[in-house]
Amino acid sequence: MKGILKEIAELTTKATTEPTKTELPGILIIKGEVSEHQLAAIYEPMIGLVVQGSKTISIGEQTIHLPAPSYFVISADVPATGKVQQGKEGPYISIGLQLDQDSIADLLNDLSKDLSDENHYDEFCACDADSEYLEPWLRMLNLLKTPKHIPALAPVYRREILFRTLLGPQGWRLKQLCQAQGKGPSVYPAIQWIRENYTASMEIKRLAAKSRLAVTTFHRQFKQITGLSPVQFQKQLRLLEARKLLVYSAYSASRAAYEVGYESVSQFNREYSRFFGDSPVRDASNVREKILLTNP
Repeated sequence: MKGILKEIAELTTKATTEPTKTELPGILIIKGEVSEHQLAAIYEPMIGLVVQGSKTISIGEQTIHLPAPSYFVISADVPATGKVQQGKEGPYISIGLQLDQDSIADLLNDLSKDLSDENHYDEFCACDADSEYLEPWLRMLNLLKTPKHIPALAPVYRREILFRTLLGPQGWRLKQLCQAQGKGPSVYPAIQWIRENYTASMEIKRLAAKSRLAVTTFHRQFKQITGLSPVQFQKQLRLLEARKLLVYSAYSASRAAYEVGYESVSQFNREYSRFFGDSPVRDASNVREKILLTNP
Protein backbone atom coordinates (compact mmCIF):
# COMPACT_ATOMS: atom_id res chain seq x y z
CA MET A 1 0.00 0.00 0.00
CA LYS A 2 2.68 2.52 1.01
CA GLY A 3 4.65 1.68 -2.12
CA ILE A 4 1.66 2.41 -4.36
CA LEU A 5 0.96 5.73 -2.61
CA LYS A 6 4.61 6.74 -2.92
CA GLU A 7 4.61 5.96 -6.65
CA ILE A 8 1.40 7.96 -7.16
CA ALA A 9 2.85 10.92 -5.23
CA GLU A 10 5.99 10.86 -7.39
CA LEU A 11 3.82 11.25 -10.48
CA THR A 12 2.25 14.50 -9.23
CA THR A 13 5.35 16.73 -9.34
CA LYS A 14 3.76 19.24 -11.75
CA ALA A 15 0.61 19.72 -9.67
CA THR A 16 -0.14 23.01 -7.87
CA THR A 17 -2.60 24.24 -5.27
CA GLU A 18 -5.06 24.93 -8.11
CA PRO A 19 -6.77 21.96 -9.81
CA THR A 20 -4.10 21.02 -12.34
CA LYS A 21 -5.16 19.51 -15.65
CA THR A 22 -3.10 16.66 -17.06
CA GLU A 23 -2.79 14.97 -20.43
CA LEU A 24 -5.14 12.34 -19.02
CA PRO A 25 -8.75 13.15 -19.97
CA GLY A 26 -10.85 14.07 -16.96
CA ILE A 27 -8.00 13.79 -14.44
CA LEU A 28 -7.17 16.76 -12.19
CA ILE A 29 -4.51 16.89 -9.48
CA ILE A 30 -4.20 19.30 -6.57
CA LYS A 31 -1.20 19.51 -4.25
CA GLY A 32 0.03 21.63 -1.35
CA GLU A 33 -1.50 24.12 1.06
CA VAL A 34 -4.88 24.80 -0.49
CA SER A 35 -6.61 27.91 0.90
CA GLU A 36 -9.98 27.46 2.56
CA HIS A 37 -11.56 30.15 0.39
CA GLN A 38 -10.61 28.09 -2.67
CA LEU A 39 -12.32 25.03 -1.18
CA ALA A 40 -15.58 26.91 -0.63
CA ALA A 41 -16.93 26.17 -4.08
CA ILE A 42 -19.38 24.27 -6.24
CA TYR A 43 -17.99 20.76 -6.60
CA GLU A 44 -18.77 19.13 -9.94
CA PRO A 45 -19.52 15.40 -10.37
CA MET A 46 -16.32 13.55 -9.54
CA ILE A 47 -14.47 10.85 -7.66
CA GLY A 48 -11.90 12.47 -5.39
CA LEU A 49 -8.98 10.36 -4.15
CA VAL A 50 -6.91 11.67 -1.23
CA VAL A 51 -3.34 10.35 -1.61
CA GLN A 52 -1.47 12.29 1.07
CA GLY A 53 -2.59 14.37 4.03
CA SER A 54 -6.30 14.69 4.71
CA LYS A 55 -9.33 16.69 3.68
CA THR A 56 -12.52 17.71 5.44
CA ILE A 57 -15.58 18.55 3.34
CA SER A 58 -18.76 20.09 4.74
CA ILE A 59 -21.92 19.62 2.68
CA GLY A 60 -25.04 20.89 4.39
CA GLU A 61 -25.16 19.29 7.83
CA GLN A 62 -22.69 16.56 6.88
CA THR A 63 -18.96 16.73 7.54
CA ILE A 64 -16.78 14.13 5.82
CA HIS A 65 -13.21 13.56 7.03
CA LEU A 66 -11.00 11.96 4.39
CA PRO A 67 -7.65 10.69 5.65
CA ALA A 68 -5.27 9.29 3.04
CA PRO A 69 -5.86 6.95 1.36
CA SER A 70 -9.61 7.36 0.91
CA TYR A 71 -12.03 8.64 -1.69
CA PHE A 72 -15.41 10.32 -1.97
CA VAL A 73 -18.05 10.49 -4.71
CA ILE A 74 -20.13 13.49 -5.76
CA SER A 75 -22.67 12.87 -8.52
CA ALA A 76 -24.13 16.36 -8.99
CA ASP A 77 -23.03 19.98 -8.75
CA VAL A 78 -22.88 20.50 -4.99
CA PRO A 79 -21.96 23.62 -2.98
CA ALA A 80 -19.51 22.77 -0.20
CA THR A 81 -16.72 24.09 1.98
CA GLY A 82 -13.49 22.33 2.85
CA LYS A 83 -10.15 22.27 4.61
CA VAL A 84 -6.97 20.30 3.92
CA GLN A 85 -4.12 19.21 6.17
CA GLN A 86 -0.61 18.26 5.14
CA GLY A 87 0.61 14.70 5.76
CA LYS A 88 3.63 13.26 7.54
CA GLU A 89 4.86 11.86 4.23
CA GLY A 90 4.62 15.19 2.43
CA PRO A 91 2.16 17.79 1.12
CA TYR A 92 -1.56 17.23 0.68
CA ILE A 93 -2.28 15.49 -2.63
CA SER A 94 -5.62 14.60 -4.17
CA ILE A 95 -6.62 13.36 -7.60
CA GLY A 96 -10.01 13.98 -9.16
CA LEU A 97 -11.70 11.91 -11.85
CA GLN A 98 -14.47 13.90 -13.50
CA LEU A 99 -17.60 11.84 -14.06
CA ASP A 100 -19.52 11.52 -17.30
CA GLN A 101 -22.73 9.61 -17.76
CA ASP A 102 -21.72 7.83 -20.97
CA SER A 103 -18.72 6.04 -19.39
CA ILE A 104 -20.86 4.87 -16.47
CA ALA A 105 -23.72 3.78 -18.76
CA ASP A 106 -21.37 1.74 -20.94
CA LEU A 107 -19.98 -0.02 -17.88
CA LEU A 108 -23.40 -0.71 -16.35
CA ASN A 109 -24.63 -2.18 -19.64
CA ASP A 110 -21.92 -4.82 -19.37
CA LEU A 111 -22.59 -5.69 -15.73
CA SER A 112 -25.16 -7.86 -14.04
CA LYS A 113 -28.44 -6.01 -13.49
CA ASP A 114 -28.50 -7.23 -9.89
CA LEU A 115 -25.11 -5.73 -9.00
CA SER A 116 -25.10 -5.84 -5.19
CA ASP A 117 -25.75 -2.70 -3.14
CA GLU A 118 -25.09 -4.40 0.19
CA ASN A 119 -22.45 -1.79 1.13
CA HIS A 120 -24.80 1.08 0.23
CA TYR A 121 -24.35 4.14 2.45
CA ASP A 122 -26.95 6.89 1.97
CA GLU A 123 -25.01 9.90 3.20
CA PHE A 124 -21.76 11.26 1.81
CA CYS A 125 -18.89 9.35 3.34
CA ALA A 126 -15.18 8.61 3.12
CA CYS A 127 -14.52 5.28 1.42
CA ASP A 128 -11.35 3.35 2.20
CA ALA A 129 -9.00 3.02 -0.76
CA ASP A 130 -7.22 -0.34 -0.53
CA SER A 131 -4.44 -1.61 -2.81
CA GLU A 132 -6.94 -3.08 -5.27
CA TYR A 133 -8.66 0.31 -5.58
CA LEU A 134 -5.40 2.27 -5.88
CA GLU A 135 -3.77 0.12 -8.57
CA PRO A 136 -5.80 1.40 -11.57
CA TRP A 137 -5.16 4.99 -10.41
CA LEU A 138 -1.44 4.26 -10.45
CA ARG A 139 -1.66 2.65 -13.88
CA MET A 140 -3.59 5.68 -15.12
CA LEU A 141 -1.01 8.17 -13.82
CA ASN A 142 1.87 6.08 -15.15
CA LEU A 143 0.55 6.90 -18.63
CA LEU A 144 1.96 10.39 -18.13
CA LYS A 145 5.35 8.78 -18.81
CA THR A 146 4.11 7.43 -22.16
CA PRO A 147 1.58 9.94 -23.53
CA LYS A 148 1.25 8.04 -26.80
CA HIS A 149 -0.44 5.22 -24.87
CA ILE A 150 -3.10 7.49 -23.32
CA PRO A 151 -5.77 7.16 -26.08
CA ALA A 152 -5.61 3.35 -25.96
CA LEU A 153 -5.22 2.68 -22.24
CA ALA A 154 -6.72 5.63 -20.31
CA PRO A 155 -10.33 4.53 -21.08
CA VAL A 156 -9.47 1.04 -19.79
CA TYR A 157 -8.13 2.32 -16.47
CA ARG A 158 -11.01 4.82 -16.13
CA ARG A 159 -13.43 1.92 -16.56
CA GLU A 160 -11.68 -0.09 -13.84
CA ILE A 161 -11.75 2.88 -11.44
CA LEU A 162 -15.48 3.30 -12.09
CA PHE A 163 -16.03 -0.43 -11.58
CA ARG A 164 -14.17 -0.46 -8.25
CA THR A 165 -16.18 2.60 -7.18
CA LEU A 166 -19.47 0.95 -8.16
CA LEU A 167 -18.64 -1.91 -5.78
CA GLY A 168 -18.08 0.49 -2.88
CA PRO A 169 -20.47 2.17 -0.43
CA GLN A 170 -21.02 5.18 -2.71
CA GLY A 171 -21.39 3.22 -5.95
CA TRP A 172 -25.12 3.92 -5.96
CA ARG A 173 -24.33 7.58 -6.69
CA LEU A 174 -22.79 6.56 -10.03
CA LYS A 175 -25.92 4.56 -10.84
CA GLN A 176 -28.14 7.54 -9.97
CA LEU A 177 -26.11 9.82 -12.24
CA CYS A 178 -26.41 7.34 -15.08
CA GLN A 179 -30.17 6.94 -14.58
CA ALA A 180 -30.57 10.70 -14.95
CA GLN A 181 -30.16 10.16 -18.71
CA GLY A 182 -33.41 8.24 -18.86
CA LYS A 183 -36.99 9.44 -19.00
CA GLY A 184 -37.95 8.15 -15.57
CA PRO A 185 -38.27 10.10 -12.29
CA SER A 186 -35.09 11.96 -11.36
CA VAL A 187 -34.12 15.02 -9.31
CA TYR A 188 -31.19 15.83 -11.64
CA PRO A 189 -33.20 18.10 -13.98
CA ALA A 190 -34.29 20.12 -10.94
CA ILE A 191 -30.71 20.33 -9.65
CA GLN A 192 -29.58 21.59 -13.04
CA TRP A 193 -32.44 24.10 -13.22
CA ILE A 194 -31.58 25.62 -9.84
CA ARG A 195 -27.90 25.64 -10.77
CA GLU A 196 -28.65 27.69 -13.88
CA ASN A 197 -31.42 29.84 -12.35
CA TYR A 198 -30.24 30.38 -8.77
CA THR A 199 -31.31 34.05 -8.81
CA ALA A 200 -34.93 33.20 -9.71
CA SER A 201 -37.75 32.42 -7.31
CA MET A 202 -38.28 28.72 -6.82
CA GLU A 203 -41.53 26.73 -6.76
CA ILE A 204 -41.00 23.35 -5.16
CA LYS A 205 -44.21 21.85 -6.58
CA ARG A 206 -43.18 22.79 -10.10
CA LEU A 207 -39.67 21.38 -9.61
CA ALA A 208 -41.11 18.15 -8.20
CA ALA A 209 -43.43 17.87 -11.19
CA LYS A 210 -40.47 18.49 -13.51
CA SER A 211 -38.73 15.58 -11.76
CA ARG A 212 -41.87 13.39 -12.01
CA LEU A 213 -41.86 12.93 -8.25
CA ALA A 214 -44.25 13.62 -5.39
CA VAL A 215 -43.14 16.62 -3.32
CA THR A 216 -42.13 14.52 -0.29
CA THR A 217 -40.15 12.07 -2.43
CA PHE A 218 -38.58 14.96 -4.33
CA HIS A 219 -37.33 16.55 -1.08
CA ARG A 220 -35.92 13.24 0.17
CA GLN A 221 -34.13 12.36 -3.05
CA PHE A 222 -32.83 15.91 -3.57
CA LYS A 223 -31.21 15.88 -0.13
CA GLN A 224 -29.87 12.35 -0.67
CA ILE A 225 -28.04 13.44 -3.85
CA THR A 226 -26.89 16.94 -2.81
CA GLY A 227 -26.83 16.79 1.00
CA LEU A 228 -29.06 19.89 1.02
CA SER A 229 -32.72 20.79 0.75
CA PRO A 230 -33.66 22.68 -2.45
CA VAL A 231 -33.87 25.95 -0.49
CA GLN A 232 -30.46 25.40 1.15
CA PHE A 233 -28.98 24.44 -2.22
CA GLN A 234 -30.19 27.67 -3.84
CA LYS A 235 -29.10 29.75 -0.87
CA GLN A 236 -25.55 28.39 -0.88
CA LEU A 237 -25.24 28.85 -4.65
CA ARG A 238 -26.24 32.48 -4.17
CA LEU A 239 -23.75 33.02 -1.34
CA LEU A 240 -20.84 31.46 -3.26
CA GLU A 241 -21.61 33.58 -6.32
CA ALA A 242 -21.96 36.70 -4.14
CA ARG A 243 -18.54 36.05 -2.65
CA LYS A 244 -17.02 36.02 -6.14
CA LEU A 245 -18.63 39.38 -6.90
CA LEU A 246 -17.38 40.86 -3.62
CA VAL A 247 -13.82 39.56 -4.00
CA TYR A 248 -13.14 39.78 -7.71
CA SER A 249 -15.48 42.56 -8.90
CA ALA A 250 -15.41 44.79 -5.78
CA TYR A 251 -19.21 44.84 -5.49
CA SER A 252 -20.74 46.38 -2.39
CA ALA A 253 -22.62 43.99 -0.12
CA SER A 254 -25.99 45.43 -1.16
CA ARG A 255 -25.22 45.25 -4.87
CA ALA A 256 -23.96 41.66 -4.57
CA ALA A 257 -27.07 40.70 -2.57
CA TYR A 258 -29.48 42.00 -5.21
CA GLU A 259 -27.36 40.60 -8.06
CA VAL A 260 -27.67 37.00 -6.77
CA GLY A 261 -31.40 37.21 -6.02
CA TYR A 262 -31.76 38.47 -2.44
CA GLU A 263 -34.53 41.00 -1.78
CA SER A 264 -33.31 41.86 1.73
CA VAL A 265 -29.73 43.05 2.34
CA SER A 266 -30.02 42.38 6.07
CA GLN A 267 -31.05 38.77 5.39
CA PHE A 268 -28.13 38.45 2.97
CA ASN A 269 -25.69 39.77 5.59
CA ARG A 270 -26.99 37.33 8.23
CA GLU A 271 -26.84 34.29 5.96
CA TYR A 272 -23.46 35.24 4.53
CA SER A 273 -21.97 35.64 8.01
CA ARG A 274 -23.43 32.31 9.11
CA PHE A 275 -22.04 30.48 6.06
CA PHE A 276 -18.59 32.07 5.79
CA GLY A 277 -18.04 33.03 9.44
CA ASP A 278 -17.70 36.79 8.89
CA SER A 279 -19.52 39.75 7.40
CA PRO A 280 -19.45 40.16 3.60
CA VAL A 281 -17.12 43.16 3.70
CA ARG A 282 -14.60 41.69 6.15
CA ASP A 283 -14.66 38.26 4.54
CA ALA A 284 -14.06 39.67 1.05
CA SER A 285 -11.20 41.80 2.37
CA ASN A 286 -9.59 38.79 4.09
CA VAL A 287 -9.88 36.65 0.96
CA ARG A 288 -8.32 39.38 -1.21
CA GLU A 289 -5.39 39.63 1.23
CA LYS A 290 -4.84 35.86 1.08
CA ILE A 291 -4.91 35.93 -2.71
CA LEU A 292 -2.30 38.71 -2.76
CA LEU A 293 -0.07 36.74 -0.37
CA THR A 294 -0.19 33.63 -2.54
CA ASN A 295 0.04 35.56 -5.84
CA PRO A 296 2.26 38.60 -5.10
